[in-house]
Amino acid sequence: MASEVKVPTLGESVSEATIGEWLKKPGDPVALDEPIASLETDKVAVEVPSPVAGVMGAYKAEVGQTVEVGAVIATIEEGAAAGAPPVKEREAAAPAPSPAPSAAKGSEGDAATLSPSVRRAVLEHGIDPSAVKGTGKDGRLTKEDVLAAAKAKESAPAEASTASSAAPSGERRTERVKMTRLRQTIARRLKSAQDDAALLTTFNDCDMSAVIEARERYKDVFAKKHDIKLGFMSFFAKAACLALKDVPAANAQIEGDEIVYHDYVDISVAVSAPNGLVVPVVRNADRMSFAEIEQAIANFGKKAKDGTMTMEDMKGGTFTISNGGVFGSLMSTPIINPPQSAVLGLHRIEDRPVAINGEVVIRPMMYLALSYDHRLIDGREAVTALKIIKDAIEDPMRMLIDL
Repeated sequence: MASEVKVPTLGESVSEATIGEWLKKPGDPVALDEPIASLETDKVAVEVPSPVAGVMGAYKAEVGQTVEVGAVIATIEEGAAAGAPPVKEREAAAPAPSPAPSAAKGSEGDAATLSPSVRRAVLEHGIDPSAVKGTGKDGRLTKEDVLAAAKAKESAPAEASTASSAAPSGERRTERVKMTRLRQTIARRLKSAQDDAALLTTFNDCDMSAVIEARERYKDVFAKKHDIKLGFMSFFAKAACLALKDVPAANAQIEGDEIVYHDYVDISVAVSAPNGLVVPVVRNADRMSFAEIEQAIANFGKKAKDGTMTMEDMKGGTFTISNGGVFGSLMSTPIINPPQSAVLGLHRIEDRPVAINGEVVIRPMMYLALSYDHRLIDGREAVTALKIIKDAIEDPMRMLIDL
């Protein structure tokens, strides 16, 4: 007996999704609630669980196809051996082993189940996906796996690279990959922010000495007590809360001809995920401790890596913090996350000469950037908010005594 697999409810106001990838092939055994497909919505990837235990049946939709909530996308043959011939019959029907040269063809077929970002990485770096062990859920290959394999390939002995370069490689190749729904939404929202808001960015630099010293001094006892590492994001989140309290316009948004002010701070934190950047929300950050903020961010990071982020995780948000420094960025002009009116951009820390009390000294410095909607936030308010953040990071005691 075959059971239908339908597109589950995806969240408020979300009525459709795109088939991102199939996690099971027809004929594969499937356990109850085991993910069989990944759907991409405007905000997040959602896994579709099997409604029964059995064997994967036929696909009713293709990768890249848009499907509505409730639509049938596959079937599951119920029972451990449902839909599959007896072992002896399968052995008799099994084709003879293919000669070695055709093995490459099999890997190309496997590549069809890879996500678009992983396929691009495989092609860019010339990696054989069948030769790389996946660390994603259920052993799936992630972009990070491909990048790690590419790095290992580059550092291989010179003889190996010489041998591989002997193969003819004069072809110029291109590949067309349809944008995922997530990437389409990111593109649309960012362009909308540029079109609708009066964007402006103000900069400052920040001496990270005090925060680095505090982390070094308390990291062990902090981790022992709270079972979480003390990172930079909690310092900046708390500093941002101070700034938004004194400059409420930076925590507000425009709705029609009204300004909506919030007496709470829900901080959207940009987190890297295999399928792109996602922005989950740390709610009531102004009422949270350093440990609670660090734990919330760590949980979101794990969910992003595992592909278990939900629509509810990313709903709302009154202010955004984006840390391009983890990728090596020295300076940038971040774009606000509509309908929010401001975003704080963090960048890499590097030793630079600075003048202090008439002397040139070397300090670990970071450039800070605050992009804001000039329709709502005046330049004086933006500069003031960023200066409060800078002062709080350079003197963390301010965060404890609310200055």
